[in-house]
Amino acid sequence: MMRTQRKRLTEFVVKDHILIANSAVAHKPVISLHPPWTTVFKEDKVTLTCNGFHFNATEKTKWHRLYYRRKTSTLTSGNTLEVRESGDYRCQAQGSPQSDPVNLVFSSDPLILQAPYSVFEGDTLVLRCQKRRNEKLNAVKYTWNEKILSKSNKSWDLLIPQASSNNSGKYQCFGYGDKNVVFKSNNKMIKIQELFPHPELKATDLQPIEGSSVNLSCETRLPPERSDTPLHFIFFRDDWVILSNWSRSPELQIPTIWRENSGSYWCGAETVIGSVHKRSPSLQIHVQRIPVSGVLLETQPSGGQAVEGEILVLVCSMAEGTGDTTFSWHREDTQESLGRKTQRFPIAELELPAIRESHAGGYYCTADNSYGPVQSAVLNITVRATLGNRDGLVTAGATGGLLSALLLAVVLLCHCWRQRKSGDGFLGDETRIPPTPGPGESSRSICPAQVELQPLYVNVHPKEEDLIYSEIQIIRLGEEGEADISRTLLEDKDVSVVYTEVKAQHPDNSAGKVSSKDEECYENEKLGECPTHVICPLSKAPGPVKSSRPLE
Repeated sequence: MMRTQRKRLTEFVVKDHILIANSAVAHKPVISLHPPWTTVFKEDKVTLTCNGFHFNATEKTKWHRLYYRRKTSTLTSGNTLEVRESGDYRCQAQGSPQSDPVNLVFSSDPLILQAPYSVFEGDTLVLRCQKRRNEKLNAVKYTWNEKILSKSNKSWDLLIPQASSNNSGKYQCFGYGDKNVVFKSNNKMIKIQELFPHPELKATDLQPIEGSSVNLSCETRLPPERSDTPLHFIFFRDDWVILSNWSRSPELQIPTIWRENSGSYWCGAETVIGSVHKRSPSLQIHVQRIPVSGVLLETQPSGGQAVEGEILVLVCSMAEGTGDTTFSWHREDTQESLGRKTQRFPIAELELPAIRESHAGGYYCTADNSYGPVQSAVLNITVRATLGNRDGLVTAGATGGLLSALLLAVVLLCHCWRQRKSGDGFLGDETRIPPTPGPGESSRSICPAQVELQPLYVNVHPKEEDLIYSEIQIIRLGEEGEADISRTLLEDKDVSVVYTEVKAQHPDNSAGKVSSKDEECYENEKLGECPTHVICPLSKAPGPVKSSRPLE
């Protein structure tokens, strides 16, 4: 058992070292030059710097030189080395692999073409045609793949901005001195290196369920020499549908994806200055929709019990289903649609305001997300009336009847008032006896006998000294129309008394005094000669007139 554990521990240690080595390979050191040229004259010198990751200045750097199959090594404190000899140079920091080789040429030619060690796409390629000891040239000509690029008598440098892989090839320069002497440089093979490869778009799920989230990542890599180059990223769908703006983050999260979001996705990466930009291949994402199932109809209040006049809410829900779903509510007996709603939330509500007893019955709902409607079970809803509603109906009926009776009484009162104004009598006693009809006259002239009226009492006293109180006797005649009216009024229990108040002041009597006509009626009343077809007004009194007969 101990041997097995040791074996597993050994395997783990070996694998761990392999992982570290693989990681170090991806981050091997890089050599930089000063001056940046790889071809110089023999009397010049070049300083090499080993740029390693996690490099400590106190550590030593190992340098390797290869020249015509001869290898030499040098150990320096620090990460720089000054050289004067041609060869392929490599450096190695502690715990790291060797760097890529840098080829240096110390030339004895009269004219050399100088180029930088590494050129990446997007960089400005600088070429320099240099004469030994900086001797003067009258003109310089550059060729690329044996084709003339430029010829100038002002500048000896050639600048190619935003270089690309198309600028790779064989370069050479020609210098024109005095007396038409032509100098030819060495050939220089220049390869424009790729700053970063075309990005690759990756997704956490190529067939996500509708309503779920998806993470996209735009992956690419920079070379060690340009690992600090900032890049921006952007994401698209189909024909340039922008999903995000340019961002330093190579990732994008789609929090909720729907079936209509299915399509071709791709991303783009570029340098901040826009010198290099590349797009990824397309990636197809197909969003899956879950059909509707488990449709249920419920009510609020719950249990399908509703109260007449109150609000009833029908709640339609589904156990499963994604995407835009259309909910519809129906009555079982009529199959009519009560309402429709389209939404992505799995629960929908329909409000029925002021429900009535006629709304009782069976109800159901359906849900459809393009796979066909799925129906719920029928829910029976009962509606019960409240006692308050019934009492309201009774009260409304009683109020209407009372108003009708009051209106009829007012009409009859106005009719009798008009008859009274045409009379001349004036009654002074507190107990009022109706006038006796004369020969040939009928008591029906006072008020209609066919209408039964209820007593109407009006007691308004805005200012008592300006009021005259009057009493109107309403007589319901029996079958014997010629019966003694006085006896009937005193003995019949159906006699009703109506009190009213009228202003005593007339337009032509501003002082409010009793007119001579009223005085005449009063005198005639004493003699029993007051006309029988009118009811005489009462004299001015300080308060309501009392009847000798109690009110019922």
